[in-house]
Amino acid sequence: MSIRLLAFAASTRKASVNRRLIERLAHHARQEGAEVSLLDLNDFPMPLYDGDSEEANGRPASADRLQEMLASHQGLLLATPEYNGFFSPLLKNTFDWLSRPAADGQSGMDALRGMPVGIVSASPGAMGGMRALPFVRLYLNNLGMLVAPQQIAVSRAASAFHEDGSLDDEGQDHALAAVARQVIDLASLRAS
Repeated sequence: MSIRLLAFAASTRKASVNRRLIERLAHHARQEGAEVSLLDLNDFPMPLYDGDSEEANGRPASADRLQEMLASHQGLLLATPEYNGFFSPLLKNTFDWLSRPAADGQSGMDALRGMPVGIVSASPGAMGGMRALPFVRLYLNNLGMLVAPQQIAVSRAASAFHEDGSLDDEGQDHALAAVARQVIDLASLRAS
């Protein structure tokens, strides 16, 4: 049985370097034998989380659809930009909604608990999103997710990719492949 991984970038910008990075991470996961569903969060619009709105309207249908997709996969690959030393508000808002109860009363946390996840970041700056990754790790761990030890932050990302999507820095490309392998390994252990 092949491991199924969901993958997305926590950025909706068309020219996002994190979109390029998640595509490369998905490529490495496929090379390792995983089946990867790469999605765009533009297809899952959610309002800013608000408890009063949730009480009045319930969880958005797009959050329900994304949760169903997540539950049908054994792991997650995630790329996030860094905003002022932190991860993107889109990432936080997405998981804030995913962690909420569904209309049928089922806990939103059920699909998150124990889910292996690989985290990466890219930035046009010198730090490559490195400052955001510890906060991503903490946040996802708080949600009960199992974050792979290997992570990578790609600096000067606007010029870090070849036309074919590979990284200029071969060492970083190998580190990116290691993230994919660790998530696949963790997902395989969880599935057995």
